[in-house]
Parts: sequence; C-alpha cells; structure tokens
Amino acid sequence: MKSPLIGLSTERLIIHDPIVSVGAKEAYARAILKAGGIPLLIPVGLSLTQLRELFDRLDGILLVGGGDIDPARFNGEPHPRVYDVDPARDEMEIELVQLAAQRHKPLLGICRGAQVINVAMGGTLYTDIADQLKGALKHDYFPGYPRDTLAHKVKIMDRTHLETIIGKDEIQVNSLHHQGLARIGEELRVSAWSPDGLAEAVELLGHRFLIGVQWHPEWLTQHPRHFALFEAFIKTAAESEA
Repeated sequence: MKSPLIGLSTERLIIHDPIVSVGAKEAYARAILKAGGIPLLIPVGLSLTQLRELFDRLDGILLVGGGDIDPARFNGEPHPRVYDVDPARDEMEIELVQLAAQRHKPLLGICRGAQVINVAMGGTLYTDIADQLKGALKHDYFPGYPRDTLAHKVKIMDRTHLETIIGKDEIQVNSLHHQGLARIGEELRVSAWSPDGLAEAVELLGHRFLIGVQWHPEWLTQHPRHFALFEAFIKTAAESEA
C-alpha cells in the first residue's frame, strides 16, 4: 500500500520583508511522516478550480494552526486581539472543509483548523475567550513555556469517534489559542470539553474522519494517546488511497 498523500494548509508569512512566503510549521509535517503519510503543502492563492483539482489528488487534508479567521465570516464581534487575518486563507480552508464533508475525504483540523471546521459548518467563534467566556481557563500561549507544556485537561465524550481513537475519560492537553468554538455548526457534535465549558473538539456526524481539536497534538507525538490521532487519520487516508 502506498503512503497516503496529505495536503497541509499553509499561511502567508513575511520572513524577509517585503518577500512573502507560504508555509507551515515543521511539527505538522513531522507528525504526518511519523504516522506514515507524505505531507504536501497547499499554497494560499490557488484558484477554486486549481484547489479542487489538487483536492482530488490528495488522500487526506490537515488544516494547521495560525492566525485568526476574519470575524465577518461568522458575524463575530471585532476584537483588538484578532491578528493575522487572511481572507484568501479563510476562503481556501472553508472550501476544503466543505469538499471533505461532501466527498467523505479524511480531514483533521488543529487549533485554527478546528475553528475553520466550525465556521464552515455554520458555527461561530469567541473572538477572544478571556473576554467573552465567563470563568474561562487560560487557553492562550504561556510565554516562556515549550509548546508541549500540558496546560489543562479535557473530557472526552462517550460514544464519539474521538473516544474510539484516543480512549475515554480525560486527557491532558497543551493550549495555544485565544479564540474558541461558540455556537457549534450544523451536523457537528462536540467530542471533548474543557472544565470551563469550552468545546475542545468537534467531529462531523456520519463521516469516516472529519475531526477538529483545539489543542496541538503535533507537539505531543511522544504521548501515545495524542499520536493515536495522527495514526488513525493516516490509516483512514490510506484506506481512501487504496
């Protein structure tokens, strides 16, 4: 069986001003490779025709983290902490979710990727958790701490796809997001909650593998339960390729 081809969404970066690059953090590619897949970058800026043609050639899609979704996409409240909005990236990733939902192609969304899934399915976001969710835990970046720092626990819900992959009960996760899932989109169910009542994972009902998590398992592949998410994703994508 061939290794499945996994398309990684990208973000536009200015590394050497004024030259714009597109890319994704290496940790995502390492996690895909470790699980047996081959990562390929999907550049921001493809036409809709080009994006759909590339989608057809891929065995799975990984939506990576990054800047915020434009609040106008979900009638969200503007907030001064909203950063790195890229309408072209929003459009591309929302299209990828909708294509994956329609064609039953495996898709994993991480952090921003989980938020894109929710918005693509008609849901909304907290544009800043700390300001808009009363009693919220600290979900954003912990300055000075490595990205694999376990910040809080989440409760995995019974009889969900996520439970079949990483097991039941609670799991400790890292946390690097200031936005979060508010109203949950159509045909999505919450498969994990944080203690403050924030949805930490969603999955599409009736789909073989369309899951979004708010934490960053790509930094936690040394933990078997977290790496199991990538293993299950790649296994499903390989079955699609076959």
